[in-house]
Amino acid sequence: MPPMPIRLTTPTTRPIHSAWEVVNGSAAITTGRRLSGCAASVRVVRITTWNVNSAKQRVPRLLAWLDERRPDVVCLQETKLTDDAFDELLGEELTARGYTVARHGEAAWNGVAILSRVGLDDVAAGVPGAPGFPHQEARAVSATCGGIRVVSVYVPNGRAPDSEHYRYKLVWLAALQAMLGDAPREVIVCGDMNIAPADNDVFDPKAYIGQTHVTPPERAALAELQAGLGLHDLVREHWPTERVFTYWDYRAGMFHRDLGMRIDLLLATSAVASRVRAAWVDRQARKGKGPSDHAPVIVDLDEAPDGDIGPVVPPPSAPAAAKRASARG
Repeated sequence: MPPMPIRLTTPTTRPIHSAWEVVNGSAAITTGRRLSGCAASVRVVRITTWNVNSAKQRVPRLLAWLDERRPDVVCLQETKLTDDAFDELLGEELTARGYTVARHGEAAWNGVAILSRVGLDDVAAGVPGAPGFPHQEARAVSATCGGIRVVSVYVPNGRAPDSEHYRYKLVWLAALQAMLGDAPREVIVCGDMNIAPADNDVFDPKAYIGQTHVTPPERAALAELQAGLGLHDLVREHWPTERVFTYWDYRAGMFHRDLGMRIDLLLATSAVASRVRAAWVDRQARKGKGPSDHAPVIVDLDEAPDGDIGPVVPPPSAPAAAKRASARG
């Protein structure tokens, strides 16, 4: 199939405040109780991001994980559900756990959401000025939670260098940077960036030669986003030299051999970064039957309920690179 042309369109974005509101082409808030307006008085402690790779397939694992880790704010990607379907599937369960939800989805593809127990204000869906492929895709939703502007993003994959989708990815990132230029002092961008920032964020740089996620233009676009807005890579700054991955392909035993990539990031301004007390990848959530191919990433602000236990919990028992080194020794 020939690549689809890019058509630049601007999504409809506006604040949404009322409970159970559904807006075509925008986001919606769902909640069983009114939390809007309390963001300034409740402080976020735990912020997480997780590409669940289909909320429908991940329901039992997601709910159990929420009960175990008890995050205050959760950014989800690849929900792959329309807003109505998301509500039907998860609305009651999330309400029972005290979460208000802003979701921006579509059937079968993409889809993002923010779950918050510390307020959810000024919700906006999409990225103004971002391209479509060819239509607008559900790749970003923003809200203010506990005084922090939270942005959940699912950056386009890019598919192959120099393809139409690759160019779409770069233009989309530029539009995201432009949107964030007007953001307040306390901002965190969470999600699947589909870019490994540096060579130490992949298990073997040579394995990715000629592929997306590691090309100089992609990395330059991400670096420009960070530098232009003063965003800190919270996990990498907390663990500058550690082996940390967030994604492992389902094939060839990549997870069990710890052959992964770090492409799920939390990027925050200095006002948020200065509050970090722990930053880690919840590798346990990638184990077992029916997992996502991504693991959740967790950042604790002001206090760390589980201690500073990272960078990866639990650590892989025998990474492939370590085995090779041991064999050579």
